[in-house]
Amino acid sequence: MDVDVAALLAALPTRISDIPARLAARDPQHVVLIEDERRLNAAELVQAIDDTARQLTQAGVQGGDRVMIVSENCVAQVVLMFAVAQLDAWCLLTNARLSASEIDAIRAHAKPRVVAFTIDASKDAANHADRLNAAEAAAATNVGAWRFIVDETVSPEPVETDPTRQCAALIYTTGTTGAPKGVMLSHRNVLFIAAMSSTLRRVTPEDLVYAVLPITHIYGLASVCLGSLYAGATLRLAPRFAPDTVRRALAEENVSIFQGVPAMHAKLVEHVQTSGTPWRAPALRFAYSGGSALDAALKSRVEGLYKVPLHNGYGMTESSPTISQTMLDAPRDDCSAGDPIPGIELRFVALDGVDVAPGEVGELWVRGPNVMLGYYRNEAQTRATVTEDGWLRTGDLARQAQDGALYIVGRSKELIIRSGFNVYPAEVENVLNSHPDVLQSAVIGRAVEGNEEVIAFVELLPSVHALPDDIVQWCADRLAPYKRPAEIRVLAALPAASTGKLLKHKLREQL
Repeated sequence: MDVDVAALLAALPTRISDIPARLAARDPQHVVLIEDERRLNAAELVQAIDDTARQLTQAGVQGGDRVMIVSENCVAQVVLMFAVAQLDAWCLLTNARLSASEIDAIRAHAKPRVVAFTIDASKDAANHADRLNAAEAAAATNVGAWRFIVDETVSPEPVETDPTRQCAALIYTTGTTGAPKGVMLSHRNVLFIAAMSSTLRRVTPEDLVYAVLPITHIYGLASVCLGSLYAGATLRLAPRFAPDTVRRALAEENVSIFQGVPAMHAKLVEHVQTSGTPWRAPALRFAYSGGSALDAALKSRVEGLYKVPLHNGYGMTESSPTISQTMLDAPRDDCSAGDPIPGIELRFVALDGVDVAPGEVGELWVRGPNVMLGYYRNEAQTRATVTEDGWLRTGDLARQAQDGALYIVGRSKELIIRSGFNVYPAEVENVLNSHPDVLQSAVIGRAVEGNEEVIAFVELLPSVHALPDDIVQWCADRLAPYKRPAEIRVLAALPAASTGKLLKHKLREQL
């Protein structure tokens, strides 16, 4: 799809908080947010944001302050986010499902002026609020209750009028290493992705978007939440993924767009098949998988049920997040991450810093309006990740086919070298995931004397209670000897972030 990138950039507002006013000017009565029985039209959203911004100002929030929003997807979270941005403060979006120690570590590092807890929609947020003795806030009408704590000892960051320099969102990544880093994303970063993703998906005010991907995660924030609202669509907010809830929404609520991580799609298909409930999704026109690798077996199962193509893409928090996606008019039969989105440049770089030959595997470098400002309070890590001339080193190994499609082969740090051969975990995982009894898998390397061996962890379908006898032979039939797992361990559930992204560092700790 041809997109005039210069025109798209020129049309962007200066702040994410300009989006609600644009919605209200277009159609003040159009319902833009739905959370169960709670509904806000565009005019009500603007009013709620103004009321909440006044409360935040009374609590001492000013431009450059960090405001930490501990939440799961709900109206109050979206209203707080826009109110924070309206004050030129930074939205520190934090998932309420994090542990007490994780919440406290982020708070200690970011030093927010205010921590707000959306207690109506999230029991975990309410528990954190109780633990930290948060005060009650008078919620704007029809928004949902929230509580807050104030720290008057913190100092604000400088405010930048330039939308390419002013931080809109501060998002702490789970990281493949396990050490979270605060990614600073500018208003221009997230607005570029919001506009580009909604343009490529041809989102309109007629669309109803099922928003279960956490808005505390960049995929849920920029592509699902801001992208949908930028195009005037209605967001159907869901705090947590529950297969039967999604099934009913698709059947009864005219949901037209459903985006999720592969684990969500896998669990939805498995639920429909095992429960025997009829499948209906009369309005569904676009289904998308992102956040982790998609395998061919799952793609086939999902498309067989949904009756629409399962689109795929690739990105990371540091790139706001989208780098590539399959295009609406050109769904793919394979599991490529699609074409690079318009407006960005790619390089494929060898360990020595030299670009590899076309079609060869190298570390993927990206440059464009989506590349982050940097890591908060971590200049050394920022310099190691973004070059002086603006290239983001993704840490992912990838290649680009002749037709332009991007293939991600794995993390450079996760590459397993077995007897001198490169083993890409994704390749082994694809084979394991194609077994009919495997829900999902994760493969890591384990050092043995003078070598590395392949270790696989699998999560089986709920109906399967022991490792299938044939799974070793399944791998032997489909993988070269050096790629075969030396050991396969069954776990009741693979460790995952709240987004569904598998946390391989937790598996390394088990080893």
